[in-house]
Amino acid sequence: STLREELLKEIGHLEERKEEAVKAAANCSAEHFQNLFLFLEGLQKRLTALPPTLRSMKTDYASLRSQVRNFSDFYGAAINDAKRQISAAINEMSEANKDLLEKYRKEVALRRKYHEQLVELKGNIRVLCRVKPVLKEDQHEEGQSVVVTTDPNNESSLSVMSKGKDRIFELDKVFHPQATQEEVFQEIEPLVTSCIDGYHVCIFAYGQTGSGKTYTMEGSVENPGINQRALKQLFNVIEERKDMWTYTVTVSSVEIYNEVLRDLLSKDGEKLDIKINPDGTGQLHVPGLRVIEVKSFQHIKKVDISRRNRITFGTQMNQHSSRSHALLCITVEGTDLASGSKTTGKLNLVDLAGSERVWKSGAEGERLKEAQNINRSLLSLGDVIQALRARQTHIPFRNSRLTYLLQDSLGKGSKTVMVVQVSALESNVGETLCSLKFAQRVCKVELGPEDMNAPIPKVCVAPQCHSLTEVRCVE
Repeated sequence: STLREELLKEIGHLEERKEEAVKAAANCSAEHFQNLFLFLEGLQKRLTALPPTLRSMKTDYASLRSQVRNFSDFYGAAINDAKRQISAAINEMSEANKDLLEKYRKEVALRRKYHEQLVELKGNIRVLCRVKPVLKEDQHEEGQSVVVTTDPNNESSLSVMSKGKDRIFELDKVFHPQATQEEVFQEIEPLVTSCIDGYHVCIFAYGQTGSGKTYTMEGSVENPGINQRALKQLFNVIEERKDMWTYTVTVSSVEIYNEVLRDLLSKDGEKLDIKINPDGTGQLHVPGLRVIEVKSFQHIKKVDISRRNRITFGTQMNQHSSRSHALLCITVEGTDLASGSKTTGKLNLVDLAGSERVWKSGAEGERLKEAQNINRSLLSLGDVIQALRARQTHIPFRNSRLTYLLQDSLGKGSKTVMVVQVSALESNVGETLCSLKFAQRVCKVELGPEDMNAPIPKVCVAPQCHSLTEVRCVE
């Protein structure tokens, strides 16, 4: 009975809790239902607004689709139109370029013609004179007074004080002692262009030992001479013409010692000979001569074109007197990219051996033989240049190895410049006069009482005579 009462109480409690749970569930369901109703109501509102938006999107989509379809057609038409315009512009530019190219070629041909006319007006054979400045170490010795003066108002004249009299010499150009390497090269520069245009050019440095020939031709690292400046200018012009022409540049270097040819680019200084080319052209060539192709000025600077292999001996004039003629030959072969026409030009840069009277240089034995060979070849060079200037029918090229080797560059249509180096000092006045007399043989006449119709002096080879010419024998 007790358990029954407890069970009934528990059942009563459970009923109460059931009723509370039912009420809570009912309340929660009502609230949830309300929320759902509100949510549904919101959805219905949104659904009501969606159809117009969907219709608008469908309309926009259809419009875009139509535009895309039309754009494709428009784009294709625009491309075709642009192609036609570009093609027309290209054709127009092509015609304009052809016209400009033709005008340019005419201008280049005209420039070349005027350039050559200018060079010819100056003379295909020119003689320049450069006076060596007096160095500090020379000013404290006896006989070092200055006897050579230049005329500031006449760049073609200089005078030499000898035996109390002024002797005036007229040459093509005279450089005063303060003239720079650049000023000297400016007179040479047009000939570099002539070489590229297919002409053969020779540039000589002539004078007594120690007068500055090698400095004028080679210069120093800081102040280069004609050789380096000419090569740099050559490659500058080639670079300017690279769209019109293609060029191949080769170099070789030889010396002539006692009428024997040596290759300065070979390690052993191989002795060579001058032959007639077997190709039937009749041109001369040197079998076995090392020829190097160079691509740029930087490339040629890497090639040992110096004269370190050149033969030198000490004399009373100079402790390192050059006893041979050194020749640097640059050959330029060009091809016109448009027409295919070819040109071949040569630039010969020649540092001649020192020329001085034997008694002053103290030459004896082998040195005497060297001096006689040097002066024979120099006189032969003078004979050749004088014969060319006088337009003689016979040119004595074969009288020396020097002129024979340079035959194709000294003949008709070639251009020659001789830079005569002289000392301004009284102690060298005899050598200076001899150099200037030689210069006059290939240039103009000397102003003065001397008979310029006298026969050209020949080499004196009498064993008892240490002079080099009949004139010097008399002196």
